[in-house]
Amino acid sequence: MQKRVNEITMRGAPITLLGTQIKVGDTAPNFIVQDLKMEPIRLSDFKGKIRIINSVPSIDTSVCSAQVHRFNVEAAKLKDTVIFSISADLPFALNRYCAAEGIDVVKVTSDHRDLDFGLKYGVVIEEFRLLSRSVFVIDKNDKIVYVEYVKETASEPDYDKALAAAKALE
Repeated sequence: MQKRVNEITMRGAPITLLGTQIKVGDTAPNFIVQDLKMEPIRLSDFKGKIRIINSVPSIDTSVCSAQVHRFNVEAAKLKDTVIFSISADLPFALNRYCAAEGIDVVKVTSDHRDLDFGLKYGVVIEEFRLLSRSVFVIDKNDKIVYVEYVKETASEPDYDKALAAAKALE
């Protein structure tokens, strides 16, 4: 398994990422995560659509919450695009959060069981078994067209660049 050090930090301290680093032009690896009902959901379930994958460390933090809220608002404006929010939080916690916060457009999912998404996209934080903050945009033919591994986990991603990449595909 690939280990990458000194690529990102958490509160300024370097942390280790596990898994394959994804690059623009790669074919998007298929993965399985759980939806809010603990049912499997796959990237391939949405083949033929533009997909934005929004990875966050934990839904119960202010930056992660802001990120999910922003993408939830943007998801309603996009055509033929599905936005995922993926964390290692339990589906129970995610369900509670979505109900309390009115998150109803973004597909909020959990990678807690196998870290299948996290390892295939190189976002598992080894020290904490959480996912790092990142954004991936995938075209209708499963090609990666945008990648951002956010350098500091306390920072938000560049929403404008990610959304522009998705809108360019519509």
